[in-house]
Amino acid sequence: MTNNQSFHSEQAPAPVGKYPHARKVGNLLFLSGIGPRNPVDNSIPGLTLSPSGHYTTFDFEAQCHSVFQNVKHVLESCGARWEDLVDITVFLTNMERDFPVYNRIYGEYFAGESAPCRTTLGINSLPTPIAIELKCIAAVPN
Repeated sequence: MTNNQSFHSEQAPAPVGKYPHARKVGNLLFLSGIGPRNPVDNSIPGLTLSPSGHYTTFDFEAQCHSVFQNVKHVLESCGARWEDLVDITVFLTNMERDFPVYNRIYGEYFAGESAPCRTTLGINSLPTPIAIELKCIAAVPN
């Protein structure tokens, strides 16, 4: 029987549906999509919306840093480390506007030869008014 355990992190934003933050199967840790929402108050760093739902302030760089921190929190809650990441799928809601900033910040977090594999996708929307979400896989000891 393969080890199969689910995890929930109090330091990461609550899932927007019925799913765990992560699930470990064997030595692989699969993270659900993680966004930049603040786990304390559910706000979105760098984003202010008007009462009608339009952006009044938007700072994509703040969302990038926040999503990386949220991923780190989930990893740590599972007993894993940032360096254990082996594959990341990134979802951006505006590839043309946000990819250069994202790519630069990604390089700051993953300097060196041990960077995980990566796929970046441009999509129409995410379930909350965020502009970035990461889906990650880590290899961890059993």
